Formats: sequence, structure tokens, C-alpha cells
Amino acid sequence: MTFAILADIHANSFALDAVLADMGDLGIAKAVILGDHLSGPIDAAGTAERLMARSYPSIRGNHDRWLIEQDPAAMGVTDRVSHAVLSRAHLDWLAGLPPTLTVFDDVFLCHGTPRSDVTYWLERVEPSGVVRAASRAETEAEAAGIEASLILCAHTHIPRAVRLGDGRMVVNPGSVGCPAYDDDTPVYHRMQTGTPHASYAIAERRGASWTITHRSVPYASDAAAAEARRQGRDDWAHALATGWYAR
Repeated sequence: MTFAILADIHANSFALDAVLADMGDLGIAKAVILGDHLSGPIDAAGTAERLMARSYPSIRGNHDRWLIEQDPAAMGVTDRVSHAVLSRAHLDWLAGLPPTLTVFDDVFLCHGTPRSDVTYWLERVEPSGVVRAASRAETEAEAAGIEASLILCAHTHIPRAVRLGDGRMVVNPGSVGCPAYDDDTPVYHRMQTGTPHASYAIAERRGASWTITHRSVPYASDAAAAEARRQGRDDWAHALATGWYAR
């Protein structure tokens, strides 16, 4: 079994198109999506149309949840821009996505962790704002009770694959459409991949083991950055063009 793992598209149809084309070149037809589909100042409606037409198994991310649960007046600026261009059909599609999902009998999907869509799994933020890799004990604690050999998470936008002591794999495919961002929870920090490329992963089952391949796909990131700049989001434009966040 072989399938693609996509996450954190964030309304970037330019990056999504490149990933779908890369999947096609590799002959990969199956995919799963780990949430945060449509929140971003680029092309929320176009991204929704592409995803709804494909019906990949998908779950809801924290930004997806905010788009359907919050009053637009209470939303952050990025979610508010996206909400304004989404149709009722787009929002109903988001509302129908589950927070977690088990697919292919033995693959578990979540956005942040199994119990929270806003918690980092494979990284930790120190009180100083420094981001570090989660320890083995921290990583394994989050996986307690998950009966799956492959566990997929997202949210941090950082591609990683970690093998637990019992052989289970925890994989974050990185972000298709947003290579860098900042956040103030639990304290101010930045998550940065250092490349403008679209990130996703490929999972291939070989016997009882999973082979994970991370893909870094070049695309028209300058065009995505230009659209973000047109929306007044120079922070997004810089991140899209460089893979680094400039405050």
C-alpha cells in the first residue's frame, strides 16, 4: 500500500497543484489530508473546490474548526479573509470533517495530537521561545492508547518521522502551503522550514514496516506570495517566498 500524506495546505492552491502533479508523476492516487485546508490569504475557495472534488480521507484542523465555529468578527485576520470568500457548501464540507480518523485499518490521523488540535506533538516550545524536538518520552506519552502502526500528525508545519520504542511510527508531513509562521502560544515563537517548497510525504507499507519519504516540491511560490501581498499580508508573502518568517 502506498499513499500520500498532505497537511496544512492553508488555501495555497499554487502549492496544492504542484503536489498533486508530483503525486501524478509518481503514480500515487491515494492520499490523506491532516487538516488546516482553507485558512490563508491566497485562494481559499479554489483550494476548497480542488479538495472537495477528490474526496480524500480528511480531518479537521484547528483553523478549519475556527472557520466553522467562530463568528467572523471574532476570527483572526487570516481566518476572516478566508471565511469571506468561502461558500456555504465549502463551510459545510469543513463541518463534516472529523477531528481524528482511522484509515486503511492501521493508520491513525490527527492534526495536533490525538486529544488536541492545537498542541504540538513532535516539538516543544521552551519558555524562552526556543523550539526543540520533543523527547522520546514526551512523544510516546501522546501516543498512549493509539492502536495503529502508523500515526500521522500535522500542525507544526515541520516535516519529521519518529519511530517509537514499540515500532509504531509518528509522521508529520510538513506543510503543503505555509512553510513558516509565528505564534504566541504558549509563548512567542517561530516555526520555519527555510525553504519555500511545498512539503508532503509518501507512506509505503512493506510487510510489517512503513517506509516514509518526505517530498519538497518547488512551485510558483512567487505567485502565491504576490497574492498574499495583494491581500495586505506581507508576513505571509515573505514566508511563502523564502521559507522564513520575518516579523
